[in-house]
Amino acid sequence: MQQWHFDLRSRKFILLLVFFLILTGLAYTKIIAPLDNGIENYVHSLGHNTAVDLAMQIFTEAGWILYLIITSFILLIKKETRRLGLVLLLSIIVGSMLSAYLRCYIGYEAPILKFEGAHLGITSAADIGVPCTIDGSFQAGHTVRTTIFAFVLGFALSKRFPRGCYLLWIYPILVSMSRLYLMQQFALDLVGGALLGLLVANIVSRILKLELIFENQKPNS
Repeated sequence: MQQWHFDLRSRKFILLLVFFLILTGLAYTKIIAPLDNGIENYVHSLGHNTAVDLAMQIFTEAGWILYLIITSFILLIKKETRRLGLVLLLSIIVGSMLSAYLRCYIGYEAPILKFEGAHLGITSAADIGVPCTIDGSFQAGHTVRTTIFAFVLGFALSKRFPRGCYLLWIYPILVSMSRLYLMQQFALDLVGGALLGLLVANIVSRILKLELIFENQKPNS
C-alpha cells in the first residue's frame, strides 16, 4: 500500500504556488469578477429547500476557527500527538492570518447578494476579521483552515487508513460548498483558499518535520 505523500514534490509545489499567484492576480485586477458574479446570481436564483438551507449553515459553522484550535490543543496535550497538534495549530494560525491580510490588500469585495433561505436560530460565529476597512473575500478563510485540517490529519492517518484518510477531504468540500451557497464567498475565493491552505500546511509540515510522528509507530500489518 502506498503511503500518503504529505510532502508535495517540488514541481507540484511550484505549480500550486504559480497557480495561486495567478488567481491572486486575477482577484486583484478583478478581471474574473463578472464570472464570479454570474455564478453568484445563479446560486442565488436556485429554489431553496429548508433542509438543505439548514444543513449548509451547519456545515459553514463547522469551519469556525475555534473548533479547529480546540482540536489542536487536544492533540498537544498527549505526548504521542504533540508534534501533530503543533503543526496543525501553527498551520491554522498562519493560514488564517495570511488569508485575513490578503483579503485586505487584494480588495476583492465580498458578495453583495444576501442568502434568502431558511436560517438557523443561532448567530454565526465571528471569523478572523480583515485588518482594514475593505470587506475582502479572497481567499476564503473557512476553506483555508479546513483544507489545512484535512491535509495534516489525513497525513497522520495515512499509514493506518491509507484509503480512508482521503474521506477527510469531504470536510473542506462541504464547508466550501456551504460558503458559496450562503452567499458568503465567490467561487474564486474557494479555489484560492484551498491552494493557500495546501501551501501553508505543506510548508509548516516540512519545517516542523511532521513525518517524525511515525517514528515510534509500529508498521501496519
